[in-house]
Amino acid sequence: MSKPPPLRSAADRIRQIVLFELGGLLLITPPFMWASGVGLGESLGLLASAALVAALWNAAYNVGFDLVEGRMTGRTADRRPWRLRALHAVGFESGLLLLTLPLVVLWTDLDWGAALVADLALAAAYVVYAFVFNLAYDRTFPIIAAAGRDASRPD
Repeated sequence: MSKPPPLRSAADRIRQIVLFELGGLLLITPPFMWASGVGLGESLGLLASAALVAALWNAAYNVGFDLVEGRMTGRTADRRPWRLRALHAVGFESGLLLLTLPLVVLWTDLDWGAALVADLALAAAYVVYAFVFNLAYDRTFPIIAAAGRDASRPD
């Protein structure tokens, strides 16, 4: 078995998570308020709580995904092809949906059906956001120091 490619450092991963969650709150809160009818304070509280859950899930999911991908392909995450990026984003949001649905129900007093619709809408918005954010992040902060190769060329 070949040596797996390097992963992002802990500091880099923390920067990625913080930027992702802050950007998500700024972009997703206004449309969530409009679509759900939930007020600003309640929306921000809910989405900030969901962002905390998402940050923990983000760390676990991305490290796990990167490890598996690296061992299977020998490539670093910043060289991930488009189809795998899409699978990565959908997998992340599917797992997050399972983790946040009870939070939406408890926080908003919506019934399970309405909360599922709201959470699915959030997940759909975040799938697109996650795809674009991670592509931009990987291009802005490539994994090159330990890899010893040109990370600017995606496969």
